[in-house]
This record gives sequence, C-alpha cells and structure tokens, in this order.
Amino acid sequence: MILRPIGRNTANGIYQGWGDKMRKEDVFKKNHLLGIEFDRYLLEHPEILEQIPENAEIYFLPEDDPDLSEESLKIAETQKAEGRKVILVKIGRLSPPHSRLEDVRLESMTF
Repeated sequence: MILRPIGRNTANGIYQGWGDKMRKEDVFKKNHLLGIEFDRYLLEHPEILEQIPENAEIYFLPEDDPDLSEESLKIAETQKAEGRKVILVKIGRLSPPHSRLEDVRLESMTF
C-alpha cells in the first residue's frame, strides 16, 4: 500500500493547475490527518486492509471537503490512466478529536 502525497511540480506553495483553490500546506495537513486516521481505522478493521492491493496508491475523498476530494480524484484518475493501482477511500465524516486518557488524577507537589 502506498499513501501517495497528492500534488507534484509545485511552485510558490500552490499546486500547479489548481489555481488558488488549495495551498500546498493545506493539502499536506489535510491528507496527513486523514492518513493518520486511516491507519487507526485499519488497525481496528484489518479486514479492510485485505482489500487493498499491493503497491496500490490511496487517495482520500472526504465528503465534507469537496475541494480536496475533487483534486484528489483528478490525480487518482491520472495515476490510473498511467496503469497504477488506485484505491479511493471515501470518507463520510471525521469525528471531532477527543482525548483517550482515562482515570486522570492531578497531584500537587510542594517544594
């Protein structure tokens, strides 16, 4: 499985051909977050991992971010046309982040 960073041939922080839609840093941050969450999802759902072919390129299509989805799909279609294995991960929504800490206690230390 290959998580390919989307966008190549960048100049001035804007992806070529994208106009002013998305800056390089925004795309990186969004895909980085989705990649981390997808890794967690795969740990909890290993049966999904079995559906991903070896050396497949994965592209995230978040429904709540149409700009990112549109650009990811364009790149994925280009990669598929070049003969690469492409997997699209359609994401309905991303839950708000929350802490996984449990049984937290504070202790005061006096010096």
